[in-house]
Amino acid sequence: MIKRTLSDVIQKRFFKGKAILLLGPRQVGKTTLIQELIQEKEYLFLNGDDPSIRSILENASTVLLQSIIGNYKIVFIDEAQRISNIGLTLKLITDQFKSVQLLVSGSSSFEINNKTQEPLTGRKFEYHLFPISWEEFENNTGYLVAQQQLEERLIYGMYPDVINNRDDANNVLRELATSYLYKDVLSLIGIRKPNILEKLLKALALQIGNEVSYNELSNLLEIDKATVAKYIDLLEKSFIVFQLTSFSRNQRNEIKNNRKIYFYDNGIRNMIINNLNPIDSRSDKGALWENFLISERIKIQNYHEHFSNNYFWRTIQRQEIDFIEEKNGNINAFEFKWKSGGRNKIPKSFLENYQATGKVIDKENFREFVLFDGLK
Repeated sequence: MIKRTLSDVIQKRFFKGKAILLLGPRQVGKTTLIQELIQEKEYLFLNGDDPSIRSILENASTVLLQSIIGNYKIVFIDEAQRISNIGLTLKLITDQFKSVQLLVSGSSSFEINNKTQEPLTGRKFEYHLFPISWEEFENNTGYLVAQQQLEERLIYGMYPDVINNRDDANNVLRELATSYLYKDVLSLIGIRKPNILEKLLKALALQIGNEVSYNELSNLLEIDKATVAKYIDLLEKSFIVFQLTSFSRNQRNEIKNNRKIYFYDNGIRNMIINNLNPIDSRSDKGALWENFLISERIKIQNYHEHFSNNYFWRTIQRQEIDFIEEKNGNINAFEFKWKSGGRNKIPKSFLENYQATGKVIDKENFREFVLFDGLK
């Protein structure tokens, strides 16, 4: 069992008078994490996948909730996004049962956030759980084994079941990609043309590391630009992809209002394009490396509450920087290279204009970028 970084973070929030929400895609270990935290305690488990539980909780009154909760001091509602009006129910529990610690998990942030955002304002601690981070992986396997699996992880990704079933990684990953990408996403908002979403995902998967044009995607998929934007927003809210926008402070030669889109997991990305070939035989190894590093950085930023503004940068003259992190007025720029020992440098003009620090990240020093110590 791989210990999750959020375990200690969440434990410290128990019995602080607020609900604890844990959001993330299916199969990243949300239920397992919460159950580990409360395994030696008495708790009430309510499963949102159970139709009878959904029916009871959809419009529960305070009196009914008192009967359900009884003397339990911990209540765990799993798959809460399946329950209608769940936000109001969670608010009632939080407000009326002050001695009860409410724990909530959900696999679709766009669904659960829409239902809990307003009712739980000021009443919740919210956390996001992603596929296994490199930090968690290395802490579990040790430095040497983790290093030996680096190329494998670039191809197959970091989902717990994929890591734990290396001999059957292809089938496990295929099941994850189909059930979690299509079943959940399509059913929750009722998309009637799943083939369009599949084509969009493939187009995005082929463009990681490159700037994405909604107009070009609109023409490619033969749908309007607003629909493209809606689908990408959906994919973001369901923890499949995330965006970086371009960094600009009104320098005349800077590209403004552009975006790049990355996947939270390399394995999911590779399965979408049906390419699980070894890294040495791939033409997209640079893009895979970039996607891996940025997604890992996003994980540790979240887990260690290092909240930063993240960007990429490019000029009209095609100078570019892969990743920029801005926090408390400090700007750090990073360029990613798969092969070490090159002469790649951060553009001097950027460092001087913004009093920024810069570093090239490659296979030799990547750990300092994806581990907690690298955030300090």
